[in-house]
Amino acid sequence: MTAPQSPTRVLVLNSGSSSVKYQLLDMRDSSRLAVGLVERIGEATSRLVHTPLEGGGERRERTGPIADHDAALKAVSEELTQDGLGLDSPALAAIGHRVVHGGLKFHAPTVITEEVLAEVERLVPVAPLHNPANITGIRTARALRPDLPQVAVFDTAFHTTMPEAAARYAIDIETADAHRIRRYGFHGTSHAYVSRATAALLGKDPSEVNVIVLHLGNGASASAVAGGRCVETSMGLTPLEGLVMGTRSGDIDPAVTFHLKRVAGMSTDEIDALLNKKSGLVGLCGNNDMREIRRRIDEGDERARLAFDIYVHRLKKYIGAYYAVLGRVDAVAFTAGVGENAAAVREAALAGLEEMGLVVDAGLNAARSDTARLISPEYARVAVAVVPTDEELEIARQTFELVTGDVKGVPESPTA
Repeated sequence: MTAPQSPTRVLVLNSGSSSVKYQLLDMRDSSRLAVGLVERIGEATSRLVHTPLEGGGERRERTGPIADHDAALKAVSEELTQDGLGLDSPALAAIGHRVVHGGLKFHAPTVITEEVLAEVERLVPVAPLHNPANITGIRTARALRPDLPQVAVFDTAFHTTMPEAAARYAIDIETADAHRIRRYGFHGTSHAYVSRATAALLGKDPSEVNVIVLHLGNGASASAVAGGRCVETSMGLTPLEGLVMGTRSGDIDPAVTFHLKRVAGMSTDEIDALLNKKSGLVGLCGNNDMREIRRRIDEGDERARLAFDIYVHRLKKYIGAYYAVLGRVDAVAFTAGVGENAAAVREAALAGLEEMGLVVDAGLNAARSDTARLISPEYARVAVAVVPTDEELEIARQTFELVTGDVKGVPESPTA
C-alpha cells in the first residue's frame, strides 16, 4: 500500500479592512493553483474575482452583498471547492496570513495562538489601519479550519535585525519605550524575497551579498541588507516615513505638523489625511500613476516634471545613504510596480553615480521582461537588477517551512 502523501499546499490570505486577497500555492514547485480577490466587503456592491490556474480554468466573477469577512472567506472556500481545491482538502498544509505589524516580539513567522493574537491586538495603536483587519481574517480562517496550522508572517519581521542605532529615534528614551516609538519598517516580506532572489541571480548565497532593495510601488521603501540581514530601512514607526510615495509625503520636518495646526488651524486627523492621502506624487502633481506622470512630462507639463524630480532626488539620496551604511554594495535591486516597470525611474535614480560603480545599460534597462534580470553592463562594479517581487510566495514559503520543517523542499521562485 502506498503511504499517503504529505500535504504540500498553502493558502495565503491578505485581509484588508474591506478586502481579502488570496492565493493557493503548491510548495512542491511553488506553483499557483488559484488566485482571487474579494473587495468592497460589507457593501451592496461586493465583488469576488476568482481564477483557477491549474488545468486552465476560466476566471469567474460574482457580485452582490458580502456582509463580512466570515462571509467572504466562505465564498472563497466555495470557489476553491468548485475547482477541487477546497479548504477541507487533505493536501492543504497550512494557511499563511499577512500581518502588517509584529512589533519587536515577532521576528519570524509564528504559529497563531490566542496569545499571539492578543499581542497583535496590543499593537493596534501603532497599526490602526492594518492589524484589526488582519486579526479579523485570522479569526475567521481559524473558525473555518480550527484543526489546521495557521501562521502569521509579519511585514515588520525582516527589519527586526536592524541595530539600535538605526531603529531608535533621538527622542526621550523613556517616552519612546512607554509608547513603543521606534523604527519598525514595512514591506518586509518583499525585501526578504527580493534580497534573496538578487543573491540567487548573482549565483551567490545571501550571506555573501550586500544589497540595496528599492520597493517602489504606490507605497515605497528602501532597505540595506547586509549578508541577508536588514540593517536599515526607510519606513519607520508607520509607513509614512522615507521615500516619496504615491499619496504619502515620506520624510518631512515634524515641525510642519505643528505649523499646520497653529497657523492653518488643521486638526490632527486633517494633518494625518494630508500627509498620508493627499501628499507624495498626487499632492505634487495631482496624479500617482508614474505612467501618466511620464506622459505629462513628455507633453511639457512642469508640475509633473517637478514631481518626478522630487521623487528621484529622494530616491537617489537614500541609495547614497545606504551605500554608506553598507560600506560595500554588490547589487541594487528595483522591485514592485514602479521599480519593475518604470525604466525612466531606474535610469534617473542612478544617473551620476558612476563613480560609485552604479551604471545602467540603456538597452537592458529599456527591455521589458517578467523575470529577474540584470540591467547593468558586464563591467559594472555593482550589479543593478530588476527583480519582480512575490510577497505571496514568500509568505507561503515561510509558512510551509515553519509547519513542516522542510527548507530544502521549497524551491526558489522560477523568476529568481
